Amino acid sequence: MNLHFIDIGIIILYLLSTIIIGYYVSHRASKNINSYFLGGNSLPWYFLGVSNASGMFDIAGTMLLVYWLAVYGLKSIWIPWLWPVFNQIFLMVYLSSWLRRSNVMTGAEWIKTRFGTGTGANLSHIIVVVFALVSVIGFLSYGFKGIGKFSTSFLPALVTNADTLARHPQINENLYALILMGITTFYVVKGGMFSVVITEVIQYGILTIASIAIGIIAINQVAPEAINAVIPAGWKDVWFGWHVGLDWNNLSAAASPKLNAFKDWIANDGYEMFGLFFIMMLFKGIFLSAAGPAPNYDMQRVLSTRNPKEASKMSSLVNVVLNPTRYFMITGLTILALVNFDKLYTASLTEPDFESILPQVLATYVPVGLLGFLMAGLLAAFMSNFAATVNAAPAYIVNDIYKRYINPHASDRKYVRLSYVASIIVVIAGITMGFIVTSINNVVLWITAALWGGYTASNVLKWYWWRFNGYGYFWGMVAGIAAALFLPLLDLDILKNWPLTHNFSMNAFPVIFVVSIIGCILGTLLTKPEDDEILKKFYKSVRPWGFWKPIYKKVMADDPSFKRNKDFGRDMFNVGVGIIWQLSLVAFPVYLVLRDWKPFFIAFGIMAVTSVILKFTWWNKLKD
Repeated sequence: MNLHFIDIGIIILYLLSTIIIGYYVSHRASKNINSYFLGGNSLPWYFLGVSNASGMFDIAGTMLLVYWLAVYGLKSIWIPWLWPVFNQIFLMVYLSSWLRRSNVMTGAEWIKTRFGTGTGANLSHIIVVVFALVSVIGFLSYGFKGIGKFSTSFLPALVTNADTLARHPQINENLYALILMGITTFYVVKGGMFSVVITEVIQYGILTIASIAIGIIAINQVAPEAINAVIPAGWKDVWFGWHVGLDWNNLSAAASPKLNAFKDWIANDGYEMFGLFFIMMLFKGIFLSAAGPAPNYDMQRVLSTRNPKEASKMSSLVNVVLNPTRYFMITGLTILALVNFDKLYTASLTEPDFESILPQVLATYVPVGLLGFLMAGLLAAFMSNFAATVNAAPAYIVNDIYKRYINPHASDRKYVRLSYVASIIVVIAGITMGFIVTSINNVVLWITAALWGGYTASNVLKWYWWRFNGYGYFWGMVAGIAAALFLPLLDLDILKNWPLTHNFSMNAFPVIFVVSIIGCILGTLLTKPEDDEILKKFYKSVRPWGFWKPIYKKVMADDPSFKRNKDFGRDMFNVGVGIIWQLSLVAFPVYLVLRDWKPFFIAFGIMAVTSVILKFTWWNKLKD
């Protein structure tokens, strides 16, 4: 795919603009580390919400969603519960406000508010820092691979020497990855949170225009009758039984014979038993969501808000600005690919690679000028995710290691300069891993399924059980992370060939979770509780509901005017309504692009009704 010089010029202009903006706002980030990492807690919640959504709009994830929608139809809107996407609902309803009330800079620093400063708390602090850095470096290596692969599909080759390419076939991918990550690193390092948020808001604007353009092009190019001719019965149905129920072998004569391979792809994914698979996703998703955000850019956006009320609003906005826009693009790409599958899809049918179809779709249907703008938008998706990840990591090095253990009295200027160095070190580590790792998708799945399985138990119990202490947190995390590291080495057949899914990391999650729970319980009950003063202070400031009755009684003895949190029932009702609301935000843009009007109006109506309910039962009840 060769871009016109106008398109290349638009891309270059976009890249230069991000550098200029990052440099321009850098003086605001240089005041102190609070300004550098949290924007001085002065950024409006709606800026942070758009920024957070932009950071989640990565192109590799988008293309995975295109694959799922093409193969599984509307049933695919459930599959992102693997991550799970509805964690944003838990955050918006109550966890963002709880987290923000702690008034800290990082997830590791939060440990001090819950467990104090004893040995158990210090061990917990260290293990969170290790977890955060490992996961961030893993995601940076994923970004390195993704940027390089995408760029070489539409930008001119930097190296054309045949002998060099024969010895190093990925040299162009790596060079483009280095260039684009270098540009992004500059404005992130120089401008901190201010430049990340401002550039991501601009990038979201570009992404929105790109998404709408792709959706409109698909609507104009593909008639509803053409869509119906290439999909099996039940493809447009959101609901499912025990089996996925899509017969890709029984298509009309107008459909590409290649589409028959989708049946094998479903079998290879292991999602044919969709009902059981859904139960597994729900089990994993509820616990991961109740644990709160992992120590990454999502948590940093929450901690950057002005107050707890704005933290909740910020998390709600992520759903509004991300899902409809993203799925308008996803559906457009999907129907263009399905209707023209023979012509556009050139990858192996036995090893599906839907990322390879994106350049062909764009080159075939998007005119000069708009194509460059769309490419800038897709690059923005890469850069937003990368920038958010880079900005999250150095806080753990500077604030949680250097400031806490090495030099707690250094000047603000020194902390900021060390943040520059820490950012560069983290990027180098991620790039190095990107060069080494060959199966990056397996690494990402290991992080989000297996490694986060080790994170979940400790981080659920820290919110809801007063007796849980720093030792329990540490040993729960250590047991879970160790299980995530060593289970793959055991090469157990039952975890590789479990009928629900053939992904080892997903199958290992329940085992890792149970091992971590055992570590949590033993570590807690074999050691003494945390100091009453620490627990009372945490309970009064964060005000969680859960198993806190002994601490509540002690707080009331000191302060009879204290009112405990009685919102458990309302919060769970709002979580349920919020998940339905989130699903409707995904479904209605899909049906709009498909021009399937009856389910479109149903989905839109559900979105409207649930929005009104949440206005009265959640939004109006927000408080600091």
